[in-house]
Amino acid sequence: MPSNLNPLGALPFRFRRERILIVGCGDIGLRVARQLPARVGLMALTSSAERVPALRAQRITPLLGNLDDSATLRRLAGLATRVVHLAPPAGDNPDWRSDPRTLALLRTLRLRGRPQSLVYGSTSGVYGDCQGDRVSETRGVNPNTPRAVRRVHAEALVRLFGRATATHSHILRIPGIYAPDREGGTPRGRLLKGTPVLRAQDDVYTNHIHADDLARACIAALWRGKPQRVTNASDDTQMKMGDYFDLAADLYQLPRPARLPRSTAKEQLPLMLLSFMGESRRLDNRRMKEELKLVLRYPTVEKGLQA
Repeated sequence: MPSNLNPLGALPFRFRRERILIVGCGDIGLRVARQLPARVGLMALTSSAERVPALRAQRITPLLGNLDDSATLRRLAGLATRVVHLAPPAGDNPDWRSDPRTLALLRTLRLRGRPQSLVYGSTSGVYGDCQGDRVSETRGVNPNTPRAVRRVHAEALVRLFGRATATHSHILRIPGIYAPDREGGTPRGRLLKGTPVLRAQDDVYTNHIHADDLARACIAALWRGKPQRVTNASDDTQMKMGDYFDLAADLYQLPRPARLPRSTAKEQLPLMLLSFMGESRRLDNRRMKEELKLVLRYPTVEKGLQA
């Protein structure tokens, strides 16, 4: 039976030769690979020949190809029984509203056979600003940034692919990813720079997921995810951004960041950071727990940062 230590459980014989393709095999993709059992065949798409030895060292078969050049993707057709798609849309696409990378991948996967399941890593940014409301997956999307608009387009492509091919396509909406062993995965660097945060009355709720828990959510969705389903992949933390940085500062024994009113912050902080400070929501993760049966190893950012 599946368990939280091994989401795949004791698989029937017909599943023991699963072939998993990871597209966008960065930090989270590698964590997915490490948590899968040895009997599963692992492949990863990479556009860099320099990454080939490192992927092979992780028992992953590298497949050279580029999502921005669909002609290089043909070898992917029919190879995998399940696919984890974690590659972000290109930020320099002239049509800022679309994700041609996801379109190219899905067209290739339709060429020969079909995967049994596909998990797409989207972003909780597709909800836009919810003014601190608790947000379930039934809430409509309302993207406020170009990157969120592109993700909405990619989600629509994934759903269409699932309906057209009978693939169990599952979308994970992912908030801020953190982990002490992830590059840039803790607030320490920002605290050392002394970057200010918003004062309490202007502050926004943020959402988090530990990188290892996210990898486990990807694996659970591959086998347990309902077809054409969306799941919020978030932990239990209900915390505003400034409080999160205060918590981290206390854990690291660093000075707490200065607090600024929103009017002043607009003059001092970069646009990318301000975009995150302009959206407030609290993700509801009950579907992840009830349907994917995922028990979080790090249910709060306090536990994750302490670990």
